[in-house]
Amino acid sequence: MVLETNLEDATAKRDDLPSAEDVYDRDKEIPLAEVFDEDFIGERTDFESFDELIAASPSDAGSTVELETVTDGEWDEFVATRTEFADEEALVMAARDHWVAKKLDLA
Repeated sequence: MVLETNLEDATAKRDDLPSAEDVYDRDKEIPLAEVFDEDFIGERTDFESFDELIAASPSDAGSTVELETVTDGEWDEFVATRTEFADEEALVMAARDHWVAKKLDLA
């Protein structure tokens, strides 16, 4: 699997990558459950699904749908102790790179 630190290197080695328009529709929202899929969550956190991770967090959110209720910075300590990431930003960026790698068939 391609990790977030070598996504750029992996794409540089390929000359047959699809265009951005072939990978996703700019006018369509990407579901969080697709970005934080079970493969990513299961391999890099203490949880099996993103909903499970959210429900275990110290916030009032109980599922992906309620994620917007989590305040800025509230997750950082939780993420640091229950995932392999130092904070929420690192988790989000790694999930983004995981999603991109899957869409580009690099994972």
